Amino acid sequence: MDKTALILVDIQNDYFPGGKMTLHETEKAAKNARVILDYFRENNLPLFHIQHIFKDNQAPFFVSGTEGVHIHRSVAPLESETVIEKHFPNSFLHTSLEAELKSIGIEHVIIVGMMSHMCIDATSRAAVDLGFSCTVIEDACTCPDLTFNNKTIEAENVHYAFMAALGSLYATIETTDAFLVKVTN
Repeated sequence: MDKTALILVDIQNDYFPGGKMTLHETEKAAKNARVILDYFRENNLPLFHIQHIFKDNQAPFFVSGTEGVHIHRSVAPLESETVIEKHFPNSFLHTSLEAELKSIGIEHVIIVGMMSHMCIDATSRAAVDLGFSCTVIEDACTCPDLTFNNKTIEAENVHYAFMAALGSLYATIETTDAFLVKVTN
């Protein structure tokens, strides 16, 4: 684990009940993300919080200066932890994330957060394209129902489809429990 870092992607208030873009079972995903975060904190391992802020004040969510843009209290960063602001689904695009990971010799990233079909997918694929190996903790991620051609695809199906796609070539897909068993044995 000495060349591994945790990336917590967009676990922000707007995705929780009462927010502008409520996702499926956000509390469950955040609870699992917190378990992984606690493991990294307890073992003094590097971690990075990613905060999506839209530049356009007319954006549907994550508007600068709103309560919804803040990282959720369940995984709130400590003062000593790095928070990287992003403006695109890919956490590496026009951010310092790649440089910061490489500056401390990171070769493997563990990814948790929101949304499975968008920012988790984009960040995981970019990580691999940039030379990192990648593990996604699937039960520490979530997404919304999606609609296409007047058909609604339930969030659970969206999530599993994207985990299956990422797991086919890009990432190792694990549950919180399986990851903890693996790293504590």
